[in-house]
Amino acid sequence: MNRTPRFLPLLRFLVPYKGRIAAALAALVVAAGSVLALGQGLRYVIDAGFGTGNARQLDLALVGMVAVAALMAAASYARFYLMMTTGERVITDIRRAVFDHILDLSPGFYEGTRTGEIISRLTNDVTLVQAVIGWGFSMFLRNALMMIGAAAMLVVTSPKLAALTVFGVPLTLAPILVLGRRVRRKSREVQDRIADVSAYVDEAVHEVRTVQAYAHEDIDRRRFGERAEAAYCSAVGRIRDRGLLFSSVMLIAFSAVGVILWVGGRDVLAGELTAGELSAFVFYAVIVASGAGTVSEVWGDLLRAAGATERIVELLDTRPDVIAPAQPLALPRRVRGEVRFEGVRFAYPARADRPALDGFSLHVRAGERVALVGPSGAGKSTVLALLLRFYDPQQGRVEIDGFELARCDPRAVRRQIALVSQEPVIFATTVAENVRYGRPDASMAEVRAACEAAYALEFIEALPQGFDTELGERGVRLSGGQRQRLALARALLADRPILLLDEATSALDAESERYVQLALERLMRGRTTLVVAHRLATVQSADRIVVMDQGRIVDQGTHAELMRAGGLYARSAALQFLDVAPAD
Repeated sequence: MNRTPRFLPLLRFLVPYKGRIAAALAALVVAAGSVLALGQGLRYVIDAGFGTGNARQLDLALVGMVAVAALMAAASYARFYLMMTTGERVITDIRRAVFDHILDLSPGFYEGTRTGEIISRLTNDVTLVQAVIGWGFSMFLRNALMMIGAAAMLVVTSPKLAALTVFGVPLTLAPILVLGRRVRRKSREVQDRIADVSAYVDEAVHEVRTVQAYAHEDIDRRRFGERAEAAYCSAVGRIRDRGLLFSSVMLIAFSAVGVILWVGGRDVLAGELTAGELSAFVFYAVIVASGAGTVSEVWGDLLRAAGATERIVELLDTRPDVIAPAQPLALPRRVRGEVRFEGVRFAYPARADRPALDGFSLHVRAGERVALVGPSGAGKSTVLALLLRFYDPQQGRVEIDGFELARCDPRAVRRQIALVSQEPVIFATTVAENVRYGRPDASMAEVRAACEAAYALEFIEALPQGFDTELGERGVRLSGGQRQRLALARALLADRPILLLDEATSALDAESERYVQLALERLMRGRTTLVVAHRLATVQSADRIVVMDQGRIVDQGTHAELMRAGGLYARSAALQFLDVAPAD
């Protein structure tokens, strides 16, 4: 059984514009009625004009038909304008709703979903729905209404011939019922293949330096070609079925018109029907036939858009793993910065059988500097992710100033925290806007002061337009050290009581690291700071060093205490050629 295209989930986007839609439908009724009136005008011209030889009747018929045509044109313009502009407005609202929604989805969702796939849904899929809401739906209603009206006029004009047309209706509907489901299924398949293409392009373009560095271009061209060909083959299958659907309906419909014309012609010769009535009947029959063809074609577009709609709705129906509770705890405007983990067990959704933290407990006093060290996979960055409430632990509690984070609004939690990561994120906008990212209302003087404190002012003033310089995608115009100092300026300007540093100096040369360390000293003053680092030389000045392994704390203390203890920290320090040897 063929399934009707499901656009109901998108109806909520149409509700705000119900007035415009009602006006468009009224114009649609007037335009359709005008077309049907032309058929009666044709009958009048033939029977009252040609049949009587009265030129005056022809003049009146011409005036009447021109007036009807003018009304039809005005109503058609109103319908087209109202439907198309409403479609554009609705599609803009859908795009905004999808974008707003994906910004709220948890990082766990992005672990299993490619960026290009999401972009495809936001662009390609929404564009397909746009064609239906603006043009396709309007054309479907117009032709369906004209078919119903023309069918009624067929009965009025000649009940006998109208009865013959009833036998053609099942034949016309058969291709729609048989082929419609296949078109819809293949439309969804085409959108999936296009998403594969988009995802591959997104990845290759973003990592083009690595592609070229490894001379991987030929392999990437071949793999992209395979995906593009898969999309082409899927599209060809859909086009073949759509073409078969449209041509089958047209063949059946116009064959029926021919049969009706033959039967009607014999009735005219027998005196049972006037020439005007037959002409009007054929006019309405052609409207029904052409309307059936157009409806079948638009139905194919509806089925194609239905596949895109399913993908959009699927994305909108995806719920974030981390949400604000119905009655969240109200955090102070600025917390003191005391952090506590109690018996935390957490495993990432993609690796549910391997806990990243297991029985993890840690208390960080307000204003304390704590370094998290340990081998890769020890769970250091996971501690920061839980503190930012990107995830909630499966067991245990995470608290700030005694407030359990699972009972707080994630945004309220994150407004208390500044993050500086190993790969600083620089957006494709100006220097000033990048620094203001954490505090959009900051004045230019405050932006400048933050950059000066981050030792970034010198290189910023050397840029072509200074603070107004566009930095390009991912800050390609800056060196690694410059990007890091800009990220530190952003954190300084945000002025938040808790600071998270995730390998903030690991990828820098000696000179850049010196500047960054100076900026970090200013940034950490008066703030609770958690530092994740592999390079132990960068954490020796911490108030406390917490050594982690396999999601647990295995040791903690100052640098000197841990070196005397001779455990994992001391062995790691010896491997990194520090001046102090591990204790025996």
